[in-house]
Amino acid sequence: MPGDREILRTEGLWKRYGEITAVADMNLRVYEREVFSFLGPNGAGKSTTVGMILGLVRPTHGRALVLGHDMATHPWPTLKRVGAVIETPAFYPYLSGYENLRTLALMLRDIPPGRIDEMLELVGLRERGRDAYKHYSLGMKQRLGIASTLLRNPDLVILDEPTNGLDPAGTREVRELIPRLAEQGHAIFLCSHLLHEVQAVSDRVAIVKKGRVVSQGTVEELLGRGQYLRLRADDMPGLLRALDAVPWVTGAEAVDGYVRAAVPVARAAELNGILAQQRILLSELSPWETELEDVFLELTGAEAVA
Repeated sequence: MPGDREILRTEGLWKRYGEITAVADMNLRVYEREVFSFLGPNGAGKSTTVGMILGLVRPTHGRALVLGHDMATHPWPTLKRVGAVIETPAFYPYLSGYENLRTLALMLRDIPPGRIDEMLELVGLRERGRDAYKHYSLGMKQRLGIASTLLRNPDLVILDEPTNGLDPAGTREVRELIPRLAEQGHAIFLCSHLLHEVQAVSDRVAIVKKGRVVSQGTVEELLGRGQYLRLRADDMPGLLRALDAVPWVTGAEAVDGYVRAAVPVARAAELNGILAQQRILLSELSPWETELEDVFLELTGAEAVA
């Protein structure tokens, strides 16, 4: 479960390039032991926001705070507490995974003994750690890249499209790793276009469009799980009229041959009884299972994710 300690905060974050507003009034909170996913279509401002969080892009207004430090004015001490995989990581192909991490550790200078083996174990590469990097699969290479960002045990780990270009097996490897990183105490800031993967691993999600957050909350809140029923009857117009007369049904609409009703799932039996009394006999009554992809497309106008 996410912790109480706040790792990342953005306060009224704006970025303008001339007349173009890339990010507008961005307010985010990310906590330790949490997987926070940041989603949006092309041009939504995701990369610009990540750049401001890392201190690589200066905000026009507002602040990006990591561990309470403003990344626009004092980034360097705090960057030691941040790990980021922005694109496909690059390593020496003829060195082993272990040797690549050891080379990086020597440059960083403050890596404790045994840390390399611990990280190889964490990302599932302990048995392949002595193999040459050039023989690694794409999923293994991506996991080694994640291991490299963890050498300093960062509080915040930023993963930008960590499964991009991976085959199904590699995607699964990285997907299973992400919750383990959160369990280790890291705060994970995840950007991904694979919405079913995001849904499986995230604690909270923010969806952005044209630089603004259009929805933010837990996965359960965004999906409205337990709050909608799927209904079907021979008399669909009569079903809609009957639902409209029930005071605690807060909304009903026809969707793809069914009726989606805003009703807590716990009251399904009660609703069925009311409808039966009005001779509305249901051929189907079940929870309405919404997918994150449906929510995303509705909020962003069916634009492609990237």
